Amino acid sequence: MKIEKIIYWVSTLVMCGVFAFSAQMYFRNTEMVRGFFEALNYPSYIVIPLAILKVLGILAVTTKLSKMLTEWAYAGFLLDAVLAFAAHYVAQDGGYLFSVIAIVATIVSRIMYGRLYL
Repeated sequence: MKIEKIIYWVSTLVMCGVFAFSAQMYFRNTEMVRGFFEALNYPSYIVIPLAILKVLGILAVTTKLSKMLTEWAYAGFLLDAVLAFAAHYVAQDGGYLFSVIAIVATIVSRIMYGRLYL
């Protein structure tokens, strides 16, 4: 049981770290990120709402106040990471490493969450 909690918290902190890093970048360098989104054929108006949702998702996962919100946060994180991976892979810009880390950490964290808390 103890090793499962360690795996859960390490994977959750890695996942939250990746998404917190991207959210702060979206807030601090909004125009630059909008340019990246446009270059990857994503709408640029979604940058700030996506950053807000990442922060709210981190809160949902770390506090576990609502099982439903936690599940939605995991789903949103996985979708965001998969779409980021696909966009960076297609663009051939080499920026998909953080996406792969986020995908793996999100999957491991969700599996361990299910084993420990559901």
